[in-house]
Amino acid sequence: MKKKHRKFLYSASLLIGLVSIIWEIKIFRNTFINVYLLLGIIVLVAGIAFFLDHKNYGKAYKYEGWRLYIYAGLQYVMSYGFMACSLFMILNYSFAADTVSYERHQIIERSSISGGKYNRSQRQPTFDIMLNGKEKQLVFPHAFYPNREQYTHVEMEVRKGLFGFDILQNKKLIIQPEN
Repeated sequence: MKKKHRKFLYSASLLIGLVSIIWEIKIFRNTFINVYLLLGIIVLVAGIAFFLDHKNYGKAYKYEGWRLYIYAGLQYVMSYGFMACSLFMILNYSFAADTVSYERHQIIERSSISGGKYNRSQRQPTFDIMLNGKEKQLVFPHAFYPNREQYTHVEMEVRKGLFGFDILQNKKLIIQPEN
């Protein structure tokens, strides 16, 4: 393969990897999966790609020594690692089971994050719940922000993903009166 083609391949894969990780973050918010598993997928795939291709990367960009290892490592993490992780998340999300289960969880902590671009002052409330012994943060629209202290529970519709990780279909905040 010519040097020009290799550079194009590396640039295109980097762009695809960066776009796919942004998409994956959106899916991650609706999937109950351990972040360390995802990091493991990224590192494993990047390590394999590095082992198989780092010399070709050095030839394409004329890097040697420590620069080759750093730049090639970053390339493979941000391109092939991110693409593999996104593919894993998309498959789990897209091929989920049809059966839906309903769960109710108590809110253990409340916080908020700033709104999206051009709406930074529109704070979005976040609620932490315990799910299978692990803490999960759920983000809700700004409309729920003024009454965030009144909500006590989150009611969710959950499906099992292709790889067995729960996927959040729908969520609703509940105000449960104290007895």
